[in-house]
Amino acid sequence: ANTTASNNTAVGYAALLSNTTGQQNTAVGSGALDFNSTGTRLTAVGTDALTNNSTGSNNSAFGRDALYYNSTGSSNTALGTDAMQNNTTGSNNVAIGHDALDANTTGNKNVAIGRNALSANTTAHDNTAIGGEALLVNTTGTLGTAVGSNALAANTTGNSNTAVGANSMLVNTTGQDNVAVGRASLDA
Repeated sequence: ANTTASNNTAVGYAALLSNTTGQQNTAVGSGALDFNSTGTRLTAVGTDALTNNSTGSNNSAFGRDALYYNSTGSSNTALGTDAMQNNTTGSNNVAIGHDALDANTTGNKNVAIGRNALSANTTAHDNTAIGGEALLVNTTGTLGTAVGSNALAANTTGNSNTAVGANSMLVNTTGQDNVAVGRASLDA
């Protein structure tokens, strides 16, 4: 129900369907930006990408269900099927890869690159996960850095850990303030 909005592009069934005053938005795909009303400077490409966004602005979602539940979160970038799918109000996040940051709801300033990177993260903030399944089951642990496949994969609530190398700190769950560099370092 576009009323006074301008500079929008919608391609696909129900794309930008509820937009009223949101401006400078691009929606390509069935249901993309479906419920957006006033959010501005949004880009959604893929079926149901950013479909539940209402007032969030400056978001980019590429892939089926990317940023699907986002409502008011802003300045997020999601690239990949189900990337940041459950985000609602979290802002300033980057998720690249299938299921990257897909459980995130309110966490801010996270970076997840790789399939299932930071996949279980819900409210944690300021984490960086680069590599498939890096920080895989982290839910609320903050200030973590994991670089390499499966780095810090079992971490759930441990804070301020740095793991660089495949399988480094693989079994750490709640330990904090650790540094591990090298494949499988601090793994046992």
